[in-house]
Order: sequence, then C-alpha cells, then structure tokens
Amino acid sequence: MKRLTIILTIAVGIMLFSACHKTGNIRISQPVVQVGSIITSDTLSGNVKGTLLSGKTYYFASNITVNGGDTLLMQAGTKLIALGNGLTYQTAPEIFVHGTFISLGTQANPNYITVSSAAQLHTQANAQNYTNVFQGWWGGIFCTPGAVTAEDPNPAGGDVIIKWTHLEFAGGPSGPADDATVYTPVGSPRWTIYFGNITKNFILEDSWVFGSRDDAMRIAGGHVDIMRNTYELCGVAAGEACNIKSGSVGDVAYNMVIGAATNAFKISDAGSTGTQCNINCYNNTLVNCGFRQNSTSGHGGSIDFEKSAKGNAYNNMIVNCAIGLRVLSSADVANVHYNNQLFYGYNAAIVKQFYAADGVGKTQTADIYSATAQQNNPMFYGFDVNAYNYTQYPAPVTANNQTPAIVMVGTSSFRPQSTSPALGKASTIAVSYNTVTTIGNYGANITAPGKDIGAYQNDGTGNQH
Repeated sequence: MKRLTIILTIAVGIMLFSACHKTGNIRISQPVVQVGSIITSDTLSGNVKGTLLSGKTYYFASNITVNGGDTLLMQAGTKLIALGNGLTYQTAPEIFVHGTFISLGTQANPNYITVSSAAQLHTQANAQNYTNVFQGWWGGIFCTPGAVTAEDPNPAGGDVIIKWTHLEFAGGPSGPADDATVYTPVGSPRWTIYFGNITKNFILEDSWVFGSRDDAMRIAGGHVDIMRNTYELCGVAAGEACNIKSGSVGDVAYNMVIGAATNAFKISDAGSTGTQCNINCYNNTLVNCGFRQNSTSGHGGSIDFEKSAKGNAYNNMIVNCAIGLRVLSSADVANVHYNNQLFYGYNAAIVKQFYAADGVGKTQTADIYSATAQQNNPMFYGFDVNAYNYTQYPAPVTANNQTPAIVMVGTSSFRPQSTSPALGKASTIAVSYNTVTTIGNYGANITAPGKDIGAYQNDGTGNQH
C-alpha cells in the first residue's frame, strides 16, 4: 500500500442566498483514487498494475497477475469482463493477486467483475435454466503471497479490498497454473475468491456474489471484514457462500444469503496455520440454504462451527434452512458463544434441525423458536416464507426443483415489518471484533451489532441492498 497515491478532487459549490435561506450549502465530491499509472488498453493480459478508470469496460481472455508489491485498482463504475466459456481451464481465465487488489465501487456507481453474457444468464436464471448459471465461466480471483524466490525470499502479499461490486459466474475448472494443494484434484471448480494471507486484510463490503459453481469464497487466513453483502445461488450441488479456514479472524455481519447449496458460513480451523480461526458472525439473514448439497453426512444449511474453530453467532435470522446452527464437538466448543437467533421452519423436518442433530449446540434463552412448524414468521415486507413446498422437495434437490424466487433476491424485500418478532430482540452483549487494520478509502466500514435480529434493521441501517 506504500505506493498508493490519492488524488483528492474537491468541488465546492455555495448556493446563492435567498430571502428565506441565508446559509450556504457546501458540497464536497467523493475522492477520486488513483494507484500508479492509468491502464490505457481495454484488454488486460499478463502482469497488470495501475488504475482501471471509472466508466470504462475492460476485458481479459487469459490469466492476469498482480505481482507482489503491485496494486490493481478499479475506480467506481468500472466493469471487468472475463471472456471465456468455462469448459476448460484454458477458457476460464483467472486473476492471480500476489500484491493488492482494490475495487472501490459505490452505491450509486457499483463495479462489475463478470462475464460478457451476464444479462443473458440472468434472464436464463429467471427462466430456471440453471445449467448455464453454474457453468463457471471464469476462474475467479486467487489471492496469496507470490512464490519464494532468491530476489524475494519472504513475499508479503497484499490486501484485497472490495466494495459495492458485483462478482458473478465464477467456478471454471482449475489447471496447471493453479496451486494443486488448494484445488485438489486438478480440474476442481475454482472459487469466486480465494484469499490466504494471515498478515493482510480481506474486506468485502456491500457487494453481490452470484452463481458460483462451488464455494463462492474461501478465506484461508487474514483479518476479515465481510459486511452487508448479498450472496445468491452459490454452489450447484455443494459449496458454501463463504468457507472460512484457519488463520482467519474477524467479523461476518449483515449479510443476506439466499439459496446456498450447503452452508451460508462454514467456520473451521482446518489448515493449521498456527492462528486459530475465530469468526464473529452476527446479524445475518440466511434463507433457503442447504438443500442442494449432495453429501450423505447430513451437514449444511446456515452457520457451521467445526474442527477447532471458535467464535460467536448472535442475532442471526435462519429461515427455512435445511439445518440451522451447527456446533460440532470437534469445534472449540467452550469458546463458541451463541444466542438470540430467530428460527423459522416450514415443516417438522426443518424445525427438528434448528440446532443440528449431529452437533452439540442447544437452544439458548434468548432464541426465538418453536417446536411447531410455521411459527414465528419473520414477517418480511416482500417475501412469502411459505411459498415453497419443502415437504415435497426435501434435501437434497437439484436447482431445477427450486424456483428462482427462493434462491435469488430479485424483487423480494427481506426487511422486517413492524410486527416482526425479530424487532428489538437482538443481543445487547454482542460486539464487533474490528480486526482489519487498513484505514481511509481502503479501510473497513464496520456496522456494530444492531437491536433487531437479521441483516436489515428497522431503522434503515444494516444491509443496504
């Protein structure tokens, strides 16, 4: 980050005085951030660094690499289009990040990292043509320190900072350029993002993740801030919205996850980095997850602590997930703290798994739950929790058994009505970890635990999608 140069453009406009108003209004524009040189070509290949300009569209048809010590930055309103069909690793280009990657979209001007036929794919998804959605059209973003060399015996790697960005349709098969210890066997689906750097920051805020073939994200070490994002339709027959491993410490909050194949969030100390996985998971809304996973072990649905991981789970809304909160005996159970979840189940099978049958988690004093199906309806403004017949289609199912409305947000609204049992029932002892160390334009915007259960707060804070 030492090479970052910030160009701040300040536009000051003073309104003319009127008979009724004698106070001027001063407006300051958002800062325009530039890193290194402007990238002039609209086609990226090989080693890349510098700034992709606002309003421009860029393309890559082969793998591109951000080397250690370099930075690639996308200004607000930038599109980065992967050209490929995802049928082989040669036709599923990937972004390798050994330095720093930054996408600074805004609410008014979001960024896109997607494929050229994204609009067509969304249309197909709405028509339930899920085959193309899960094809894995490109290879994702792979973020680790570079290889050890004589010139750089201790590669440091860099941060990944992504804000107000659409990440879509990743998951193409891995190839010889990929780390075979990560993607095993060769040819496995790649993830939308893989991040593995204990000393650096992974920030994903206010972004959208859609249509991954397997895990949407796998975090294998780092200071974590995953805040106010929307994950839709992640995993064709397996895969988490976010799979978090050893070395990862931080906050996962105010995320909306709908239609994940397996868990919304899997929290595991697998990987043995020496830094225990410790994730603070609060105020998330998790809907219709866990039904496409094809494992026979019975796992998958919402939040899963296992394999020596520790952390917290407070104020989460878990609605019609195949399995609710799962705390396995293999987790650091004494240091897994949870309460104030709202559970809703369409049928008895879902209700029975509010706390996973194969886990050690137990109903807590401030949970909102019932042993009777269809009790404690969260009362969303624009989503019918009883529209899909889970009794007719128990897990596992294929995506074609699931209507688009239950695996994508679309025009639905998951904000709670004033009569929702979630309002005012959140924990008063939950706090944020705030482990991310970057500041300014590149820093975290952490939203503290709210007073209402779920990602959407009645006062308008929380998830802004």
